[in-house]
Amino acid sequence: MLRLVCVLAAAVWGLSAAHSKVNKHKPWIETSYHGVITENTDVVLLDPPLVALDKDAPVPYAGEICAFNIHGLDAPFEAVVLNGTSGEGQLRARSLVDCELQKEYTFIIQAHDCGSGPRGTEGKKSHKAVVHIQVDDVNEFAPVFREPQYHAAVTEGKIYDSILQVEATDQDCSPQYSQICNYQITTTNSPFAIDRNGNIRNTEKLSYDSQQHYEILVTAWDCGQKRALHPVPVHIDVKPVCKPGWQGLNKRVDYEPGTGSKQLFPKMHLETCGEPLSSVRTTVELQTSHIGKGCDRETYSEKSLQKLCGASSGSTDLLPAPSAATNWTASLLSDNGRDSDLIFRFDGHQAAKIPDWVVPQNLTDQFTIATWMKHGPIPGLRAEKETLLCNSDKTEMNRHHYSLYVHNCRLVFLLRRDFIQADAFRPAEFHWKLEQICDKEWHYYVINVEFPAVTLFVDGVTYDPYLVTDDWPIHPSQIDVQLTVGACWQGGEVTKPRFTQYFRGSLSGLTVRPGKIESQKVISCLQACKEGLDINSLESLDKSIKFHFNPAQSILVMEADDLQNMNTAVRKVAYINSRQFPTPGIRRLKVSTAVQCFGEDTCITIPDMDAVVMVLQPSEPRITISGAERLSRPAADFRASGGIFLFQDLHIISTVTRADTTAHRTAHQGGVLEEIIHNLDYCDVLVLGEELSPEHESLQLHRSSMLGKHLDATNSTSGMSIYGVDSMSTYEQVIRQVRYYNWKPEQQTERRFRLTCSELNGRYTSNEFNLEVSVLHRSANMEHVNHMVAPPQYMQVVHHPSMISDSYPSHASGVPSAATVIIVVCIAALVVVVVLGIYHIHVTHQQEVRLEDTAKEEDESWDDSALTITVNPMEVGESFGGVFALRW
Repeated sequence: MLRLVCVLAAAVWGLSAAHSKVNKHKPWIETSYHGVITENTDVVLLDPPLVALDKDAPVPYAGEICAFNIHGLDAPFEAVVLNGTSGEGQLRARSLVDCELQKEYTFIIQAHDCGSGPRGTEGKKSHKAVVHIQVDDVNEFAPVFREPQYHAAVTEGKIYDSILQVEATDQDCSPQYSQICNYQITTTNSPFAIDRNGNIRNTEKLSYDSQQHYEILVTAWDCGQKRALHPVPVHIDVKPVCKPGWQGLNKRVDYEPGTGSKQLFPKMHLETCGEPLSSVRTTVELQTSHIGKGCDRETYSEKSLQKLCGASSGSTDLLPAPSAATNWTASLLSDNGRDSDLIFRFDGHQAAKIPDWVVPQNLTDQFTIATWMKHGPIPGLRAEKETLLCNSDKTEMNRHHYSLYVHNCRLVFLLRRDFIQADAFRPAEFHWKLEQICDKEWHYYVINVEFPAVTLFVDGVTYDPYLVTDDWPIHPSQIDVQLTVGACWQGGEVTKPRFTQYFRGSLSGLTVRPGKIESQKVISCLQACKEGLDINSLESLDKSIKFHFNPAQSILVMEADDLQNMNTAVRKVAYINSRQFPTPGIRRLKVSTAVQCFGEDTCITIPDMDAVVMVLQPSEPRITISGAERLSRPAADFRASGGIFLFQDLHIISTVTRADTTAHRTAHQGGVLEEIIHNLDYCDVLVLGEELSPEHESLQLHRSSMLGKHLDATNSTSGMSIYGVDSMSTYEQVIRQVRYYNWKPEQQTERRFRLTCSELNGRYTSNEFNLEVSVLHRSANMEHVNHMVAPPQYMQVVHHPSMISDSYPSHASGVPSAATVIIVVCIAALVVVVVLGIYHIHVTHQQEVRLEDTAKEEDESWDDSALTITVNPMEVGESFGGVFALRW
């Protein structure tokens, strides 16, 4: 056995030695290879081709190539044998290659022969060859711009070599496809061009006035002629040639009534074109001379304004609105203007005589004359006197006792004393020379007389006369005097009495108050503007800012050493109008600026700027009066010491129509109604039909009901007027206290009254609320009716309307009909019979129970605890012998 094993081993060793002698040579390949592969493909083109040679050929296996091995961890390639006999191979990518990730690859390759068998055992390896592969690029990416959009600014009138540069990139890896070879502006008819490097220039001079902004679209191509998918927008702003002045001015500012103060210049700044400044002085002027009497003021009547401002009582309005009681102004030219602001225009042909009963008396050592006046010079008439107010002899003579007139643009006040007041040479004429007298603007003039001192206030500012002339007192006489407005009455020394020295201008609110002079506080209140300039957040202004307002707050002057501080201060300037219902329309603004430069002979000039404030139309309020429209009372109530209250359930509300609102809303056509609160300035109770008979009728209002309020009242046979600026609720309280007295009610069956209220001197008026008052006359057969059974005749149900009450039907009345009276009497009689019957049955039943069972008397007795018989004490002794009312 051992011998057999040895024989077999010797045979194997011999066979192996024989094969080793056959595979004598290693395969041979080139020392280096260069290959190219296009991205997104897998076949590599090698130079030279991949071929391995073996000198052992054609010996099977030993002369054949079995494999190519690649050495390199990251090489994404493999080599395959295409023909083992010829040694031809191919290099392939294991997956698609991407040039953008890696452009080149280098690795080692080695060839293996098959050795002694098909499995390549005992095969030999070639030397190692270097393989270098380059990845060829494909133009797969389009150019993309670095920015989503570009912005630039140019100054008008210049040609630029380059305004800005746009830049696009391409993600392809090769220079051919990754480089941008061309740019193009795709917007047609634009005054711009672009070069191959992306530089944009203008082809013509640009004008700020023609166009302030351009937007152009730019695209790009790479060198493989692939175009950008999306063009890029380029914005170019054209700036004007730097001109010193204010920039960012809003030419129009809309002001919504009731919004408080509103900034006028929130984005404005001063452009100095780099010029250093040492100081800046800015003036903002609000021009309101065309509004009302010089600005937006309260347009209440003179009496209401005086009450509101706390003026002394007892003034006489010489230019009231024309009415039946004040008809002397009916012939004058009136201009209600805007917002019911009563103005009288005098053209040199109109004047008014003040009735004697109106003329203020006792103009002694203290009195006040006040008026609004607008006056300008009249060419050719400068030397003539123009009389505002004159008190002269009515007949026989032509003496002027006192007068106020304009002469040569000077205001003159004449006051001649009587001999009973003085018997010596005393001051008589007081002259003032002021620009305001002839500037054709509205001004408020107040003359306070504390004889011999006379002081003039113009728009709240005090002026002393520049000239005072003396004269002798007037001799006493029995001649009556005539007070006139707009001219002076010449009743003597002429063939025909006439007016002379006519006034040419406008007047309003001419009043005379005897016995007292007005304080400066009251004067300032009476002429105060309700609109003006303001500064928001005044405390936040830099301490170096100096500012000054004029008294009317229509002019604001600001000074600063620092430009930035001035810009901040100007942005805080605001407009404010404190009126609830301001006058709508335009208010013009003017901004003027003066600057100083550091030691320069010449300095920049800042042009004036103009703008407007547009005050929008306020929502018009609807004032509604509601309450019971019919009132019936017994005749005795009218004769009582308290009379009857006419408007005890009165309600006054005001609503405006809003486009949209969230509070107090009521559906309404064209919008929603919103209830608002505001003041009233008068309410009139008018007597409809015949006037009151003063012998036995009157309307009365106790003074105590107006204590602590800004209200007063006048009374006459035609009605009562309650006036003064106060709230609607205050007016409600006072009007509810109005009583009607009639000491002879049997002579009258009814009275009709009408109540109307106003805000802003009639600018807004209420509905006409009509009240019918009936007098109930008792008949004989009604005097015995038990009021516990039948309600009094004068009691009635009061219906409260929600907004505007519809009138009750004309046949409605609080007086019961005859049929009702008969029914009430029958019911009362029936109740008496029933009560007597029940009482009789009750007594009979108790007697029977006592006879049958005395022990059960208490338990069996009828319970009468629920029955109460009440005798009306007012009816005791009447023909019925008493009337009863049952209460179960």
